[in-house]
Amino acid sequence: MKKIQKGYIGLIGAGYWGKNILRNLYELGVLGICCDPDIKAIASLKKNFSDIRFSQSFKEALEDQQIKAVAIATPAKTHYQVAKKALLCKKDIFIEKPLAMTVKEGSELMYLARKNKRILMVGHILHYHPAVIKLKELISRGALGKIQYIYSNRLNIGKLRTEEDILWSFAPHDISAILMLVGDNPCKVSCYGGDYINRGIYDTTLTALEFKNGVKGHIFVSWLHPFKEQKLIVVGSKAMAVFDDMKNEKLVLYKHKIEWKNGRIPVAHKADYEVIKTAKIEPLRAELKHFIQCVKNRNNPDSDAGEALRVLKVLSMCESSLLKKK
Repeated sequence: MKKIQKGYIGLIGAGYWGKNILRNLYELGVLGICCDPDIKAIASLKKNFSDIRFSQSFKEALEDQQIKAVAIATPAKTHYQVAKKALLCKKDIFIEKPLAMTVKEGSELMYLARKNKRILMVGHILHYHPAVIKLKELISRGALGKIQYIYSNRLNIGKLRTEEDILWSFAPHDISAILMLVGDNPCKVSCYGGDYINRGIYDTTLTALEFKNGVKGHIFVSWLHPFKEQKLIVVGSKAMAVFDDMKNEKLVLYKHKIEWKNGRIPVAHKADYEVIKTAKIEPLRAELKHFIQCVKNRNNPDSDAGEALRVLKVLSMCESSLLKKK
């Protein structure tokens, strides 16, 4: 393991989600500097993190030779430019989703990371969620039988954005998770949605996915929903699994059975659900610990640039489908 001094990671962006990254990096003892252009935000954060160095310019983190890696939590439209500058400064990178706003930009960042032998990890947090990891294990060992259909709902009446639409804001999480669970890329994608609040910025989208192995699914995302819902359901030939991130019991299994009466009439026999035990770990903490270990040991992250590029390609297919329906 490569020995690295304390405070070797810089944070670029300490806004809505960046504050959570700041807290975790600080508690893990690796945060050296936090950069954000908002002077009021910095003043507020200094009250609780008085021993951390703050700056309004992210160049300070990139030019500091003691900072070996950076976590980027800036607005999505800035990801490409910030990440490119960080890679050219030979920094390892953890960057929130999406990696970039186009496949071309994402490909360039992956090339630069490989050329400069830098870690490039993307914040597809569900890869590090204990319940999703357990769900993947159940699928791999055949506990659900043959996977037939996967669908997810990521809905809220929360923060509305004007710089990116709901597809790019919410759907990367679910696309990434479904690609991981299926173990393949979709061969067909169809997407439609509505821009009800701000013309050109989709508030709601529904994406249909088809895979070569016969698995189908859909992803429903919206920030025009009466309550928060984060749920992913996997339907198999033997059982159905429900991952509900809004409940204490994150993962449950339903072993419903279908019986063919007289050989021609399907009859459902419902079963009580079984709670699947999962580790009580904050997914963001697990994700950042994984990044730290990758930086120290020079291992390739689970959600690396290649995985992020696959997600970008699906997002691009979704966007093309949306534009055709205009």
